[in-house]
Amino acid sequence: MSERPGHGDVGADGTSGHGFSPIPPIPAVPAIPAVPPIPAVPASPPGDSEGERLADLLPSSGPAGSNADGATDLGGASLAYAGGSNERTSDFGKFDWFAQLDDFGRAGRTADGHAGDCHQTAPSAPATDNPCAAGGQAAGDKAVLGQAAGGLPAGAVAAEGSSGKSDDDKRRWWQRRTRKQWGERQRSYARRDEGRADGWLSDKKKEAGLRGMLRGWRLAVAVFGLATACTLLGGVLGGFVVLHSERSGLSDSSYSLGAVPSASTSRPASSVAGIAARDLPGVVMIKVNNGQGTGSGFLIQGGYIVTDNHVVTLDGLLTDASLRVYFSDGRSARGVLVGRDPYSDIAVLKVAGIANLPALTLGSSKAVAVGDPVIAIGSPLGLADTVTSGIVSAVDRPVQPSATGGHATTQVFFDAIQTDAPINPGNSGGPLVNARGQVIGVDAAIDTLGNDPITGSQGGSIGLGFAIPMDQARRVIEQLIRTGHATHSVMGAAINENFDGNGAQIASTRGAVAPGGPAARAGLEPGDVVIRVGSLPISNPYGLMDAIRSQAPGSRVTLTFLRHSQTHQTELKLGSASA
Repeated sequence: MSERPGHGDVGADGTSGHGFSPIPPIPAVPAIPAVPPIPAVPASPPGDSEGERLADLLPSSGPAGSNADGATDLGGASLAYAGGSNERTSDFGKFDWFAQLDDFGRAGRTADGHAGDCHQTAPSAPATDNPCAAGGQAAGDKAVLGQAAGGLPAGAVAAEGSSGKSDDDKRRWWQRRTRKQWGERQRSYARRDEGRADGWLSDKKKEAGLRGMLRGWRLAVAVFGLATACTLLGGVLGGFVVLHSERSGLSDSSYSLGAVPSASTSRPASSVAGIAARDLPGVVMIKVNNGQGTGSGFLIQGGYIVTDNHVVTLDGLLTDASLRVYFSDGRSARGVLVGRDPYSDIAVLKVAGIANLPALTLGSSKAVAVGDPVIAIGSPLGLADTVTSGIVSAVDRPVQPSATGGHATTQVFFDAIQTDAPINPGNSGGPLVNARGQVIGVDAAIDTLGNDPITGSQGGSIGLGFAIPMDQARRVIEQLIRTGHATHSVMGAAINENFDGNGAQIASTRGAVAPGGPAARAGLEPGDVVIRVGSLPISNPYGLMDAIRSQAPGSRVTLTFLRHSQTHQTELKLGSASA
């Protein structure tokens, strides 16, 4: 047809012109000869295929026939199947050839079910008697198109359209049977699958549940780990931010402590720094047997070095040890033993090849009072030139240093100067000086809480250090330098060391008082208890021995003693004994 623009006017034939010209009527199509009705098909044997049954239904002559390709022509439409098989694949996964054929057949019907009547009219019938003529031409055209598409005879289509039955009833018996068989087969498959599934469905459910549980645990652990990591990361980042913020707020780029003041190197002569500056050059470190033991010493006039007897003998373990002396200026030299006294714990050394050594000034221990400031100089634990300070804590403190390692040694007794200036192992032999830098004692012992339970080594200072009074040491030093040995005072009586009363008791055994000795001449008898030597109280046996050893031989002292609970006094002239 052709398009022509219209102007909205009404045409001569009464049609409305809205932009298109009226369509001329389609000429009448000659009627197709009517196909004789398909006779009822008897029930076919079970082995017949659907294709064979369909071929039996078709007439052998007329418009329909067979072509060379093995297809059956039905009124101009061909339905092809290979080898008599009616299978093809539909949307449902199963062949439904008749359903397709039925769909094409119904496509030619009209809404009122009379489309097929147009094709039952004989071709010689007049146009007025033909329902497809004139006004019914359109319906006839639809019937023709439906017949061509569906491939069924027009009579069959008309009869089916006017029967008034349901779609399932209108289908041919082979169509209904094919659908029924296909449905039963699908239900059989479903029942078979359900039967197979019944045996392992529960196990599958259990496995699925277990897998779900494991997935849930893994998910929970992953979530927990992620949350923990996020928390830690957040904490670290937050701390960094806070710290950075705090520091950034406290910093000041223009801050300054000001100029460095001028330093003063001078110290008062009486200060600890002034005394140390004067006395340090006269203090030495002594190493015994290539460092097996370490002690201290100090220089006196003539280049002699004073130290302790237990330093040069390693607490009585050695009698002829090698000695090396180290000075504060870094020099060192071999030390030679001049003499030693095991009873007073004093030894004197001298070095060869070094002259003009600085000597310390010796003071008097008689002038020492409790509370006087003192300074200890030495090499504790091998640390040379160490200076500590404190005060005099007590005087005339009876001390008997014990030998270490269980080795027997000569008993040492002296009335010591007690100080709280820190004295540690290695300080032994070093000087204890007063506020004027004078030597008032020789560091000799410390009191500790016991040996280290792990290393077995001696403990450190607890503020209880003891020094040999310089007046006692002076006499021994002079004797050692003059003669190489020293003498000590004796009273000529044996002391009961097991006496636990107040004072020192003379032993009650026969021969406890030496005939003709100092004690016998003073009138002392066995069993007497000495409670005082001069003005010094005696509280135990060691106190009496310390008091006697602290005096020079030949000295006269007043003894106060008890005899049968009666107090008596006598004068005792001390005797002398060599080491």
